[in-house]
Amino acid sequence: MKKSDFMKEFIVITFATLIVSAAVFFFLIPSQVSVGSISGLAMILGNIIPLHISIITFILNGLLLIIGFLLIGKEFGAKTVYTSLLLPLFLRIFEIWFPDFSSINGDPFLDMVCYIFVVSIGLAILFQENASSGGLDIVAKLLNKYFRMDMGKAMALPGMCVALSSILFYDKKLVVLSLLGTYLNGLVLDHFIFGLNLKKRVCIISEKEAEIRSFILNRLHSGATIYEGRGAYDGQPKTEIITIVDKNEYALLMSYLLKTDPSAFVTVYTVSEVIYRPKPRQIL
Repeated sequence: MKKSDFMKEFIVITFATLIVSAAVFFFLIPSQVSVGSISGLAMILGNIIPLHISIITFILNGLLLIIGFLLIGKEFGAKTVYTSLLLPLFLRIFEIWFPDFSSINGDPFLDMVCYIFVVSIGLAILFQENASSGGLDIVAKLLNKYFRMDMGKAMALPGMCVALSSILFYDKKLVVLSLLGTYLNGLVLDHFIFGLNLKKRVCIISEKEAEIRSFILNRLHSGATIYEGRGAYDGQPKTEIITIVDKNEYALLMSYLLKTDPSAFVTVYTVSEVIYRPKPRQIL
């Protein structure tokens, strides 16, 4: 990796961790709603351990990192270590700068909603950089590896356990908000993570196949696959073009199709992930 690319990635990960830390300090802690996370667990333990939440978070992250390295190994890199140590550091800075901070909204539900929205932005940026905030993500990976649980359930289970444990210290309203917040946090995070990467699989049957194929290859600079088929109604041979495009390319393609062949038969599917090995460019 080039030095400039490394510095850019370093700055982005730091900024994303700052967003996550701010969400925890300014919204999660004042609300007392234990949305399933390592910070939520630290809040609960803070009722029986006379330490700052930042210090408890640091200790928990450190223990989970050690367990992760021992049981998972190479799946953990420098990014996970960096964010896991940086998160409690930012929390400690906020604690020093705002020693008597109270809720901005004055309502636990509004604080919870703000936390979910803000933290999801930070986590989505981290995941885009192939990083995570550590904590319960490590537990989820352990469940995935040793109990064959899919990642969605593996991430939800420890989060729900943390939310349920809040019943030991908080009233029923906060417990319900914790469970609701954990569920909504997963939904919003999925939207931010997968929504940013959604692509469209467009299948086109048209008499102007050559022009459309040329547009996809030369204007969109995308790939396509050609299938030969036969219509069930008239028995005539048909050519189907299949291409996968992003949101901007999809808008351009649909606009072109409406102008070039309004009678084209088009089906569109939403694709959440594409895995492929790019072909090397040919030098002419």
